[in-house]
Amino acid sequence: MSMPTISVHHLRAALGGARRLGIDAVPLLQRAGIPPLLLGDDRARVPAERFADLIRALQRATGDEFLGLGPAPSRPGSFAMMCYACLGCRDLGSAVERAARFYGLFPGGPDLCLERRDGQAVFTVRDDPRDHPEGRFLAECVLVVWHRLASWLTGRRIPLLRACFSCPEPPHAGEYSLMLGCPVRFGAASTGAAFDARWLAAPLVRDEESLRELLRGAPAELLSHREYGTTVTEQVRRTFVRALREGRPARLPEVAQLAARLAVSPATLRRRLQEEGTSYQRLKDQVRRDAAIAGLAEGREPIAELAARLGFSEDTAFHRAFRRWTGVTPGVYRLRGQRS
Repeated sequence: MSMPTISVHHLRAALGGARRLGIDAVPLLQRAGIPPLLLGDDRARVPAERFADLIRALQRATGDEFLGLGPAPSRPGSFAMMCYACLGCRDLGSAVERAARFYGLFPGGPDLCLERRDGQAVFTVRDDPRDHPEGRFLAECVLVVWHRLASWLTGRRIPLLRACFSCPEPPHAGEYSLMLGCPVRFGAASTGAAFDARWLAAPLVRDEESLRELLRGAPAELLSHREYGTTVTEQVRRTFVRALREGRPARLPEVAQLAARLAVSPATLRRRLQEEGTSYQRLKDQVRRDAAIAGLAEGREPIAELAARLGFSEDTAFHRAFRRWTGVTPGVYRLRGQRS
C-alpha cells in the first residue's frame, strides 16, 4: 500500500537540528526531492517516502540518529544495537524495559519509562524538553518510532488508548491523531502514550533475518508511515488505496460496500470511524490527496490523466479539490517541484 503524505510542519521540525548546527538545509531537501519553496506554505505536504529520504539525509549530515535535535548525538548504529538487544526478550514488556535501559546508558539519551497503572501500560518520554521546539519534536519522534517498532516486534498493530504531548496544541493538531490512531491531548506534563497492559505479555515474533530487513530502512521509514493497521480506519484506507491502484478510472467503494466487506452495518462503520476520530469522507479525501501529491511529485503523468485516474469526472473538480486540500492548484504544485 502506498504511504500517506507528511505535513510541512513535521518537515520544518525535522530540520531544526540541522539549522541549530549551521547545516544548509537546501541541498538536503533537494537530495530528497523536496522543493525548498514548500517550507513556506503551511498547507503543503510531501510523499512519505520523500520525508524518509530527508530523514536519512539529515542523519548522514549530522552524524546523529537524533538528527541534531537532542542535547547529545546518538551515534549511527545505536538504534540497530538496541533492536538486537530487544530481540532476545521473552515478551514485549521485557523488550520495552530493555530499550529504556539501553538508551539510559548514554549521556543525553532519552529518559524512557514504562509503568503499569490500572490495567494500562504507559510509555513516557520523561525528559521531554519544553524550552525549544527541536527537543519537543525529538520526543514525538521517539514515541512514534517506539509504537511502530513495538507493533513490528509483535506482528500486530498495538492500538493506543490515548497519547499526550507536552507542547501546547499546534495549528496542525489533527496530524497527531492521524499518526497514532487514538485520542490526543496537548499541554500535558510529559509526552507519552497508553495501551492495554495485556500487550506487555505478547511474545516477540521476529528473528534476526527479519530485523536486518527492517533495519535497511529504519528508523526513517518507521517514522514516516504506519505499520500493521488493524483499526477500522486502516482497513478502510487500505481498501481505498487498493481501489486507486486497480481501477482506471478509480471507483472508490461507497459506505454500504465498505460495511459489507467488513461484515458490519453502515451505521456501525460510521460510528467506529467517528470513535477513531475520522469519517468516510475524510479518509476518501486523504487517500485521494496523498495519491495526487505523489503523482504530481513524480512529474510524468499529465494532470488531466491523473484527475481521471483518481476518479474525478472532470478536471475542474480535481482542481477545486486539490486547491481545497493544499491551497494551490495542481499545476502550481508541480511547478514548485520542477523549480527545486
